[in-house]
Amino acid sequence: MNRKFKKCLITGITGSGGSYLCEHILAKKEKVKIYGTYRSKGYLNFLKKKYKKKISFFKADLRSYKRVKNIIKKIKPDLIFHIASNADVRKSFDEPKKIIENNNAITLNLLEAIRICHLKSLIIICSTSEIYGIVKKKDIPIKETKNINPVNPYSVSKAFQDMLSQVYYKCYGLNIIITRMFSYTNARRNNLFQTSFAKQIAQIEKGKMKILKHGNLNSVRSIIDISDAMESYWLTAKRGTIGKIYNIGGNKIISVGKYLNELKKLSKTKIITKVDKKLIRPVDVTLQIPDVRLFKKDVKWREKVKFTESLKKLLNDCRN
Repeated sequence: MNRKFKKCLITGITGSGGSYLCEHILAKKEKVKIYGTYRSKGYLNFLKKKYKKKISFFKADLRSYKRVKNIIKKIKPDLIFHIASNADVRKSFDEPKKIIENNNAITLNLLEAIRICHLKSLIIICSTSEIYGIVKKKDIPIKETKNINPVNPYSVSKAFQDMLSQVYYKCYGLNIIITRMFSYTNARRNNLFQTSFAKQIAQIEKGKMKILKHGNLNSVRSIIDISDAMESYWLTAKRGTIGKIYNIGGNKIISVGKYLNELKKLSKTKIITKVDKKLIRPVDVTLQIPDVRLFKKDVKWREKVKFTESLKKLLNDCRN
């Protein structure tokens, strides 16, 4: 299986993940037209300047069903990557209502618009490993069949998106594939621990900060590079089986603390660190190690970027 697409819609195209995915697809040089919705500017000017007329942008609040439906009717995309979501886990503890209502509404509106418009679009729902919550050692590596057990307001909203998508596939026959992404590097998203560490190191090197602040360092994660993550999304669309759920994650298993130490080794100056209580989550996921055999078997995806190379890339991106 190697699907071809003419019109690809990325929700949240100006966000960190959306902008990277857009660039990744355009670099493939396939004959696919990119459309994107955005609410806040984010990387809008960057994408406009770099790609000029290769992307059509739609400013839209996806909480408006009418607006979503009008966009869907106008574009009639044959591929949709649903990336738009407020993904700030720490902030979700402080603003649960805002984040849950936003993430639930934008997904329901998108799926309902596709259903009402009778489109056969392939929809990739970009879910997250956060929905598994706190997992015991006996359940590692985490399989797709593991019970959903969210432990923060953000992951509750993602669990809703995930389960709602399964219902729209089973009840209404929408062409949906769900990906559950584990940790990946993303220099454009400040609220990830990897990026936060790298950006603070860059600031300390420039003399703009003195101490690197961090939260819980004991959580154990699997990590992949941003380019491998974006390729996994693209290959899901090309080769994934409709109706399936896929874990996506890396071979590199590392604690948050050890990740910080590896970054510190690459620093041009001595880094002093300190716990910031504001960064500690009331409840934190501790083991995030996926079983990705199903994904690799179906989609023929393999990691290409070595861990050390990915570390250097992230730090250099944050320095720049």
